[in-house]
Amino acid sequence: MYNYSNYVLYLCHKTKKMLPTYCPSCQEQLKVKCLKCESCGTEVNGSYDLPVLALLSEDDQQFILRFVKNSGSLKDMASQMKLSYPTVRNLLNEVINKISNDEK
Repeated sequence: MYNYSNYVLYLCHKTKKMLPTYCPSCQEQLKVKCLKCESCGTEVNGSYDLPVLALLSEDDQQFILRFVKNSGSLKDMASQMKLSYPTVRNLLNEVINKISNDEK
């Protein structure tokens, strides 16, 4: 099965732009319909949900990337971000809540 989630996250990282996740007209959540390989022209068509991480804000995505790069060490993140450990823990809890709400 084609892993479109990795491709979507790759696009977010490469273009430094957030993918639109909601319809500008009616505000319903958008779905992925087509992916295309720029190299060979292969297209994958279907109706796929966006990965939960793509639905998060850019700040939340950056927080998750920093979390992974720091091997999950909130202490290291707090030091890098120049924030207290409890503040970073609260930021993580907020992201967890957003992810939990999107999966329902």
